[in-house]
Amino acid sequence: MSVFEAIMLALIQGLTEFLPISSSAHLILPSQVFGWADQGLAFDVAVHAGSLIAVVGYFRHEVKSLFLAWCGSLAGQQTGESRLAWSVILATVPAVIIGLSCSSLIEGYLRSTWVIAVTTLVFAPLLWWADRYSKSERDEYSVGWRQAIILGLAQAMALIPGTSRSGITITAALMLGMTRKAAARYSFLMSIPVILLATANRTMALLDSPEQADWNMLLLGAVLAAISAYLCIHFFLKLIDRIGMTPFVIYRALLGIGLLAFGWWQL
Repeated sequence: MSVFEAIMLALIQGLTEFLPISSSAHLILPSQVFGWADQGLAFDVAVHAGSLIAVVGYFRHEVKSLFLAWCGSLAGQQTGESRLAWSVILATVPAVIIGLSCSSLIEGYLRSTWVIAVTTLVFAPLLWWADRYSKSERDEYSVGWRQAIILGLAQAMALIPGTSRSGITITAALMLGMTRKAAARYSFLMSIPVILLATANRTMALLDSPEQADWNMLLLGAVLAAISAYLCIHFFLKLIDRIGMTPFVIYRALLGIGLLAFGWWQL
């Protein structure tokens, strides 16, 4: 990669990881649309580590409180925060199981422009409908084990490129009657164990890989991804009640149509 490509890919990762527009789609597209070289496993690990640092840093107080409450629950001390912590853990299980069992299928057959275009378009109106008709009366502390499983299955669907992890989980949370801000906050908290496990899995694969690491490039990618992701989370949560999901729905529709046009042009 050139320095310019590294900067752009790091910013794309940071800005799209937590918006309902699919980071995996945006990271795949530059190589397919612009002919950029694949960023490689090491750089992928670096930018995901940057995203993880951003979300943990932004929710550092909540993460600390949830962890302590979870530890307390092991001794029988049940609180709203401990129930939230357990629900996040439960919501992580489907993505882990499906990710481990279907990774070769996803990597081999689903990382294409056509798949990204279709999933981008299909889930756009679903997000709009959920935002438009949500009861918007529940917060993230109201998530029980049934809702956690539903949200976990939704998160697992985001393994298909173009679906958007934050997009599909926010959609599901809104359908369950959560407010916009609560849906976004729960989605971001759900992302922490998933990104952590995915980064750890990629790191293990990297250790077994002969790929040579350019540490300056990796540091650049991690820092830019962390900064852009942190700012993205901050402004998304501040603006979500005001702007709703419609701008992201429109963006997804335009992106999907553009990708279909690009695919037909390439035939």
